[in-house]
Amino acid sequence: MTPVDGNRIRKGDLFGIAERRARILVVDDDPASRTLLLTVMRHAGLMNCTAVGTARETIEQFDRIRPDLVVVDLHLPDQHGIALVTELKSRISPEEYLPFLIVTGDDRHTARDAALAAGAKDYVTKPYQSTEVLLRLHNLLETRMMHLALQCQRNLLVEQFDARSRELEDARIEILERLARVAEHRDDGAFGHIRRVGELAALISEELDCEPDLTEQIRRAAPLHDVGKIGIRDDILLKAGPLAPSEFEIQERHTVIGAQILSDGGFPVLRLAEEIALTHHERWDGKGYPRGLSREQIPLAGRIVSVADTFDALVHPRPYKAAWSVQDALEEIRRESGHRYDPAVVDAMLRVVAAGLVDAVIKKVPASEDRRPARLAS
Repeated sequence: MTPVDGNRIRKGDLFGIAERRARILVVDDDPASRTLLLTVMRHAGLMNCTAVGTARETIEQFDRIRPDLVVVDLHLPDQHGIALVTELKSRISPEEYLPFLIVTGDDRHTARDAALAAGAKDYVTKPYQSTEVLLRLHNLLETRMMHLALQCQRNLLVEQFDARSRELEDARIEILERLARVAEHRDDGAFGHIRRVGELAALISEELDCEPDLTEQIRRAAPLHDVGKIGIRDDILLKAGPLAPSEFEIQERHTVIGAQILSDGGFPVLRLAEEIALTHHERWDGKGYPRGLSREQIPLAGRIVSVADTFDALVHPRPYKAAWSVQDALEEIRRESGHRYDPAVVDAMLRVVAAGLVDAVIKKVPASEDRRPARLAS
């Protein structure tokens, strides 16, 4: 910084470019005092200054120009300067640094202490030396500009962090989707099933007035409900006919295997996927598997996916059955309401179907008819 001679500060000697562009609001009811202060500031290069004489005008200009510094006289015709500082500070966020400089003829220590306690950053009494006022203005503006620069840098870092977080979240979702596809490719005839179950489960969740965040997590987690089928032998998983009791016991293990694959997840959607994988074959009446949970012991997401999974499996063909009609599938689900399924979830599913939303899901994620393994297509 160029040294100053202590008696006179010429334009460009003290204030940097950012400080000379700063918006300064001067509040003084004495026209002569306002003119003198404006002349001193403009001579030093501070050209973006607005001067007013009342508290009412101050508030109007404050909201209009959003100043970088406010110079206030304590004695105004319509409001005391300390009360005005308090009111102006209430119009900005607590994190914002906006300096207030008191320039007044009141040299009492009590007035100075009260002004500083109200939030003023500095205090100058009249008559004053122009050099002193400019140096104090410089110090306050320098701090203000540093604060704005740091705030700008912080906002940039926040944007970069948010962008990186979105990238990581997208990567997580992609990994989950690919993991679900592994299970889907093990289950002949189930192509598109996992995504449709995710969409249907989300629609049911919305109908049940679940929080939007939970609904979106269910949409992402539900496709992993059968990931445990990775661990089931092909001769059981792909059997074209009813399973024997011993085979069914092995098939039931896909719930536990899926939960083990998804266990100890580091983010919420993965923990929810673990919960769904483990509980989507539990029954409302307690006769399900693997733990025989009943009613509200079964997590809501598991109850939702149970209905969505059954409906989609019924209305699409599998190696061991033909596709059911939507009405037949709904009738089966109604019949099992209160036994296999949570009645509230069934009612929500019926409302989703009545609204025509299921047709949109089926059209959005159609079942493929030409992707069966060659050994079964024959």
